[in-house]
Amino acid sequence: MQPLITSLHDRGHPVHVVRLLESNSRPVADASELVDAYLDEHDLSDVLLVAHSKGGLIGKYVMVKGAAARRVRGMVAIAAPFSGSRYARYLFLPSLRIFSPKDAVIVSLARELVANERIVSVFGEFDPHIPGGSYLPGAKNVRLDTGGHFRVLAHPRVIAEVMAMAA
Repeated sequence: MQPLITSLHDRGHPVHVVRLLESNSRPVADASELVDAYLDEHDLSDVLLVAHSKGGLIGKYVMVKGAAARRVRGMVAIAAPFSGSRYARYLFLPSLRIFSPKDAVIVSLARELVANERIVSVFGEFDPHIPGGSYLPGAKNVRLDTGGHFRVLAHPRVIAEVMAMAA
C-alpha cells in the first residue's frame, strides 16, 4: 500500500492508516468495527477507503453495515475477493478459509448492491489468490493489463484511479 499512501500524501490528501488491522487476521465484521471506531474517534467524514484484498471486504462491510457508513464517500478496492476464492477450502488457516464463495459474509455482501456504485474495483487479468477475479456488479471495474495479487498495488492505473476518486 506504500505507493498509494505516498501518492495520496504527496498530492496533499490526508492519509489515515488503521494500524489495528495490520495482521488482518480478524473476521471481516470485527475488523469493520475497528474501522468504524477509528472513523468515529477521529471524526472523519467524506472518507475514501483504499483497500487491498480482504480490506475490500472490510471496506464494503463498513459501507453497508457499519455504524460509520455515513462517513464513507467511496472506496477503491484492489484485488478484493468480492466473490470469494475457490482456493479457500484448501487453505490451512481458518482466517483464510473465510474467502470461500459460500461464506456467510461473502454471500451477504454480494447481496448488498447499492454501495457498489461508490466502489472502484481494480484487479489484474490474473490473480493467483483470486482466480475468479474481483469483478463487482454495479461498481466501476478496472481490469489491469497485468497479473498478480500484490504487484498490482504499484500499477500506475491503480494510482490514477485512487487519485480520481480522491479528487
